[in-house]
Amino acid sequence: MQQTLLSTPEQIERTLEHVLLSVQKPARYVGGEYNSVRKDWDAVSLHVAMAFPDIYDLAMSNLGWMILYGLLNDQPHIFADRAFSPWTDMEAVMRREALPLYGLESKRPIRDFDILAISIPYEQLYTNVLNMLDLAGMPLRSEERDERFPLVIAGGHSTYNPEPMADFIDAFAIGEGEDVIMDIARTVQATRGQSREAQLRALAQIEGVYVPRFYDVDYHADGTIARVVPTVPEAPPVVRKRIVPILPPAFTRFLVPHVDTIHNRAPIEITRGCTRGCRFCHAGMVTRPVRERPAPEVLAAADEIVHNTGFDELGLLSLSTSDYSHIQELVAAIAEHFEGENLGVSLPSLRIETVSVNLMDAIKQNRRSGFTFAPEAATERMRRIINKFIPDEQLLETVRAAYARGWVTIKLYFMIGHPRETLEDVEAIVALARRVLAEGRKIHGHKAKVNVGVSTFVPKPHTPFQWVPLDTLDQIRAKQAILKRGIRGGGLHLRWNRPEETLLEAFLSRGDRRLGAVIQRAWELGTKFDAWQEHHQHQAWVQAFEDAGLEMDFYTHRPRPIDEVFPWDHIDIAVTKQYLTQEYLWSQEGKTRVDCREHCYACGILPKFKALRAETPPEAWKCPPVRTRRKA
Repeated sequence: MQQTLLSTPEQIERTLEHVLLSVQKPARYVGGEYNSVRKDWDAVSLHVAMAFPDIYDLAMSNLGWMILYGLLNDQPHIFADRAFSPWTDMEAVMRREALPLYGLESKRPIRDFDILAISIPYEQLYTNVLNMLDLAGMPLRSEERDERFPLVIAGGHSTYNPEPMADFIDAFAIGEGEDVIMDIARTVQATRGQSREAQLRALAQIEGVYVPRFYDVDYHADGTIARVVPTVPEAPPVVRKRIVPILPPAFTRFLVPHVDTIHNRAPIEITRGCTRGCRFCHAGMVTRPVRERPAPEVLAAADEIVHNTGFDELGLLSLSTSDYSHIQELVAAIAEHFEGENLGVSLPSLRIETVSVNLMDAIKQNRRSGFTFAPEAATERMRRIINKFIPDEQLLETVRAAYARGWVTIKLYFMIGHPRETLEDVEAIVALARRVLAEGRKIHGHKAKVNVGVSTFVPKPHTPFQWVPLDTLDQIRAKQAILKRGIRGGGLHLRWNRPEETLLEAFLSRGDRRLGAVIQRAWELGTKFDAWQEHHQHQAWVQAFEDAGLEMDFYTHRPRPIDEVFPWDHIDIAVTKQYLTQEYLWSQEGKTRVDCREHCYACGILPKFKALRAETPPEAWKCPPVRTRRKA
């Protein structure tokens, strides 16, 4: 921005008063929701802008972001405000009126804050991050910002490979955020008034914090990475993710949004991590180990949420909700505790092999949406390759039980593009979807429905499939054509994603820090809201690669040799590369592993986790009592 931006809360509030009625959903931009936090700016010593680089409607449903907002505001000396990406109409108004990106509650320009903490859960938000920095009147590149600007800290699942955004972010919080965000806050307070260099050196000494400017990357002649080396003594050679040994008390003071959000429910994380070992699953690898929230604590949290918010639906969240040790007892206890209050309970992630008839009976009163399963592949050969082995008959038996208990719609999620996949494996998705529909019609006739969502596999960092190439655009289109021909007609509905969007996710998630030039150029060419189909500009990205002198195929369709150094190898998720390599080689043989709860395969996570638990004080294990509710 070249113009002088408004700089005081009074100026910002006056401008908002006369522009908000000209944009869609003005309630996105005003703050003041029930349970939002507002503090006296001058009465606190640290100001944090919690930013989410997408619109309000999506951000307000993000549990991780909300947990950190609550943790920071629980500290009397810290004020955490909120900022989201404005939709295109509001952005046009902001640029016209010289209105900077601001905190919703304080109406202070983001430049006034000490920290700009950005949550980046997925890679398609990268250009939105640049757009937010520009709207805030801040230089895009970290090296151009000194202590006059807020420290820009980023975290979230996409930052397990921080390199593509290394040019723009001052420091990355790698891993789970509950503890590290407080360490960062304390360090920023302790270094107030010092140079940006001194602040970053202090941050680099925090476990789980990666400061990219303190690392040099050397490349081979073929463009692959030779080594990543620290350049200052404060920067460790390897940055290990932060692990929270005991899940902190569940967040219960959810803000009640002014507008409908993508999920109009209150989420409770009942389990973190997963023991299934699906080889394509990034979340399953980087969130190890499994930690369960005790059922009494979940029930207490549900009680507090209903009391504090009035939400009429709870989402019991986990990577595999039906794997929770006491899921049937928990659902039954919630139903009994809230009897007569019309409270819905959703279990958004169910494993076919752990969904029992008893669990279906426990949740059958809540049929607001379809029953959802994710087989991921439709042939037993492919399921062995991805380590998600489920016989077809087991799937059909579970489907029959769900239809018999009143569900009319079954949702199935598959993935195409897995390693060694054939067109016959794709045709099997069509056949399996039709078999599931046939089971539904035996019970519900033509009312039965099957919704099939098919995404395209992207080889993600820190997974056993990080060595494999992405399918080419022609291969993806050929597979999608089979699905479009076969999954159609009465009772069947297909959803898929555009191949170009898959390509974007692939090169952003697998890139090195040279991609910073590509991301910045793409943003200059007008890209933003890349996750929104109507805003995706594939040709702009092609042009950005050309302008940066890089090849898109190098990051997407190139198989990696076993000994290649990855851009993310200096980020330690506490699961060893040796284990991931063995899993990759096993996949080529179709060898599977059982659930890690049944057998430990020495992935590397347990020694670190056991040491953390030993250091955790006993009081951290205590659960809050269930608050007694008065029945009307």
